[in-house]
Order: sequence, then structure tokens, then C-alpha cells
Amino acid sequence: MTPSSHRRPGGSRRAVLVSAVAVAAIALVVSLVMAFRSDGAPDSGQVAAAPAASTRATTSPTASAEPTPSSSAASPSRAAGSSPVSSPPATTKAPRKPSATRTAQAAAAPSAGRIRPGVTYQGLATNYDIGNGDGACSYGPSGDTMTAAMNHSDYETAKACGAYVQVRSGGASVTVLINNECPECAPGQIDLSRQAFGKLAALSKGRISITWSLLSPATSDTLSVRYKTGSSQYWCAVQPIGHRNPVARLEVRAGGSWRELARTDYNYFLSENGSGCGGALRITDIYGERLTVGALAVRPDVVQATGVQFARH
Repeated sequence: MTPSSHRRPGGSRRAVLVSAVAVAAIALVVSLVMAFRSDGAPDSGQVAAAPAASTRATTSPTASAEPTPSSSAASPSRAAGSSPVSSPPATTKAPRKPSATRTAQAAAAPSAGRIRPGVTYQGLATNYDIGNGDGACSYGPSGDTMTAAMNHSDYETAKACGAYVQVRSGGASVTVLINNECPECAPGQIDLSRQAFGKLAALSKGRISITWSLLSPATSDTLSVRYKTGSSQYWCAVQPIGHRNPVARLEVRAGGSWRELARTDYNYFLSENGSGCGGALRITDIYGERLTVGALAVRPDVVQATGVQFARH
């Protein structure tokens, strides 16, 4: 028997051991491969997750849908929704701080007394010597000769004072300023200055039939204010002068509110307890227009200009 055909028992065991080791090694390699494959998937996922997380941080849907507001983005957004609302250009001029201000007048004449605009009255005209031009309206001496005295009824506690009246007879007419009262005259009657009467008829006629109506004349003069002699902070009487339209009401500013003063038959508005004397005034004509005059010092018998005038009608 040759040595090559016989193996010693020790050699067989080594061969078996080598085979077992080889198998174990192969199994270990397979296990490692399998392990690397199973463990590699999470690793590859983690490697991909880092940029994905970074991508979400930089391209977040919330961030792209709701960008940080800015002034450049806000205007187009409003314009796309609707036409932008813009403020109209300012048309009111800066106040000039006059000594008096005006408010818009009413369409009608709510404050008119017996003498109303747009009405034609009938009556008689007589004439008298006006002397120095003064009269019951207390305007004082005047060189104006186109004046007249109103009958007691239409004089109406001085409401007619300062009114301009157009008097007509036949085809002639004359415009006069009412500055006096005729106590004995009948309603509708006007006692004209001799100069004014002469524009309508010869003085020898003495009495003529007339029609007359209220005027709102053109004038470049502005309204003035005068405190009566004896006025002070404790008692005062105030009078508007040179008004285009008849004055219906005069108020003084006292205690934070407007207080209407009573009108006397000598054409002054009286504050017997001194309320509002020297304060602001609010003067209203028969059309409802108001002139608000700033505070004027109480200067008795001094004519103080206001710089404003009632509107023409």
C-alpha cells in the first residue's frame, strides 16, 4: 500500500478542520456582506437626508408663500385688488386770519322781518328835511342825502335800519338808505329826504303813490362795528354799520357759547350785564349768512372795521 493511498487519521482531521474554517469564513463574509447591505441603507438615507433638510430650510413652502412684507410689494398688491384710493387735491387755501370770517348763506331769507326780499310793497311817499342826516337808527350825521324814514310798522324795532330800498313812482325810481323812523306814517309809507323825493316828483306835490322793494346793492364798503358811548366791560351796546343787507341778529361770545343780544329801537344790541362786551361777535343777515368777528376792544363811539361784507343777492 502506497503512502499516497493511505492518510493518517491526523491529516483527515486537518482537512475537515480546514474545510470547516473555510465554510465558516465564507459564512462570515456572507454575513458581513449581508450586514453591510442591511446597515448601508440607513447610512445612504442619512447621507441623503442632510441636503434634503437643507433644501426644506431654504425652499420652505411657508416662506415662499408668505414672503416678508416690503413697501415695494405692498403697493402692487393693493393695486391688483382694486383701484387705489387717492386723496383729492386740496383746494382750501390757508386761512388769512382776517378780522372776520363768513359762512355760506341760506337759499331763502329765514330771518327776514316784515320787509322781505323779492316782495313789492305799495304805499305813499312824503318828504322831510333831513337836517344833518342823523336819525333814529343812530348812525350819526351824514352827508348822504339819499335817505329815508320807514313807517313805524315796517321799522319793526330797528330791523329796517341799514336796509336799501328802491322806490318807484310812474317811470322814475330812486334808491335810498333807511336811517330813520316815521312814527306817524301809515304801514307801507316812506318819508323820503327832499332830495330823494325830488327824483320822483316835484316837492310841491307833497304826497305821491309809490311801490318799493328791498335791494342788495353792489358796494365796495365793508361792515364795521361801533360800541355806544358809555360802553364798558360791565355794560355795552354794540352796532353794526355799513352792512349790505339788513341785520337780523347779533350774538356775543360769552362763557364758551353764543348769546343773542336784544335789539333796541335806537338800533343798538344791548348787553346790560356786560356779558360778551369786548369779545367775539357773530352777525347774521336776513338771508342767514353769518359774519364772525374776532374780539374787538370796547372803544366807545369808535368805528372799527371788520374787512368783510355780506354777499349780494
